[in-house]
Amino acid sequence: MTDPAHDMRADTSEGALPGDRMRAEKIRCDACPVMCYVAEGRTGACDRYANHGGRIVRCDPATVLDRRLEAGGEIRPFLRADWDGTLSDADLFVSAVGAGTTYPDYKPAPFIVSREIEGVDVVTVVTEAIYSYCGVKVKIDTDRHLGDEGAVVRAGGEAVGLVVTSEYGSQMLSLGGVDHLTGGSKAEGRATCDALMALCNRAAVELTIDAGARVVVQAGCAPIVDGVREERMRVGCGSATIGMFAAQWQGLVDEVVVVDDHITGVVSEHQAGKVLGWPDTGIRIKGRRSTPGRYFQVAAPGLGWGGTDIDDPLTILGEWNAKKGARPGLSLLMVSTTGEHAAYYVLDDALVPTPQPMPSTLTPSVALIAENCEPAMCTVMFTGGAGGSLRSGATRNPVRLTRAVQDGRATVTCGGAPAWVWPGGGITFLVDVLETPGDAFGHVPTPALVAPLEFTMSRADYLALGGHEGAIRPLRQVLEEGGEYGADWRAVAPPAKG
Repeated sequence: MTDPAHDMRADTSEGALPGDRMRAEKIRCDACPVMCYVAEGRTGACDRYANHGGRIVRCDPATVLDRRLEAGGEIRPFLRADWDGTLSDADLFVSAVGAGTTYPDYKPAPFIVSREIEGVDVVTVVTEAIYSYCGVKVKIDTDRHLGDEGAVVRAGGEAVGLVVTSEYGSQMLSLGGVDHLTGGSKAEGRATCDALMALCNRAAVELTIDAGARVVVQAGCAPIVDGVREERMRVGCGSATIGMFAAQWQGLVDEVVVVDDHITGVVSEHQAGKVLGWPDTGIRIKGRRSTPGRYFQVAAPGLGWGGTDIDDPLTILGEWNAKKGARPGLSLLMVSTTGEHAAYYVLDDALVPTPQPMPSTLTPSVALIAENCEPAMCTVMFTGGAGGSLRSGATRNPVRLTRAVQDGRATVTCGGAPAWVWPGGGITFLVDVLETPGDAFGHVPTPALVAPLEFTMSRADYLALGGHEGAIRPLRQVLEEGGEYGADWRAVAPPAKG
């Protein structure tokens, strides 16, 4: 539209508008429950639908993926002038990005496309789904302590999720969900919707964690924790690091401690050291001993060495025991699980570790730890429950679509990206937002997220589940005629007349 401003009025009753004159100037959009009255040349509150010449149209063109190109394919919106119209049913995929919605769900999906793939007549049901039951799972590759499990995560001061269980080298957040979108205050719902949409569209979002860190999250980018950009995730826990690199240290240093918030490793006590014939050193670690050479709770979690709160690694050591091998001149390497921190010590006559310059013989082993660490990155997985009445856009008997997905007869994609469907009841799926086309996610101000959704199956299976047979159109027809929201949004020009 030439005028990017939008009408933020979201009245759901005709009585909210003053008289027939206002109704004549505005038309009602029924693409979501808000039911905006939209003036000519303006969009509704969602910025997705507009009044164009007295008709509600979808502002963004529907998106077709061309799989003939490299992985990910090229995104070809309708009306792309340089498209020559060459078609291959197996290579082109009509995604739900820009397709429009089935709301109020009594009608077939905006596109039900048939095409032939390897001799099979395949049907893809294409719709933009409105999700109140949705969220994102965020994986943040870092050893830094972001917050306690169960701590509230906030965006703009509003609660939008929580910290969940840590995974190997990563901190995990669960954001969104119907309770935050609709179960709290209006401000909480808006903040949650805004944060989810930004994250799904690969934008950076600053989150704060109660009694924890401030972290900037962006899909495919390194996290920024308390203003510091993370560089790498750990190679493993302290025990695993000992196992991987014990042979690298043998003969170069008398003792090695790998400091880790979860499992700190000690090479002389560890089974890897024992197999190599490592002698005892009389070292004593403050913490809860697990199995030999493995210690829990050596320090509190934090932003220091190995995800602990310490800046001086010697604070985790107790007194050395001369009866068990401690002696003046014994050398000690202390290193973190990312190689970011490392220090070298020698015991003096009183068996107290004194700092010494790092020997050149040990520098390569520390560098090897860093080399084996993967780059720190944020992963954002959109999670949606594709239930409710949107399934009626595919079939007159919605439960049959659910069963077809559960049985593997129908596949689920999100903007053409493969989705992983949870076992059990319903159609609950996850998708990596980096696999979806850019800006594939929208919103409605109820608040809820809007995400592309496609179901693909054989024509025979589609008809068997009670699909809308009369709404099926061949791929060529879809590309020539467009969809419900205007034929001007086409992929290829219509045939010349005469």
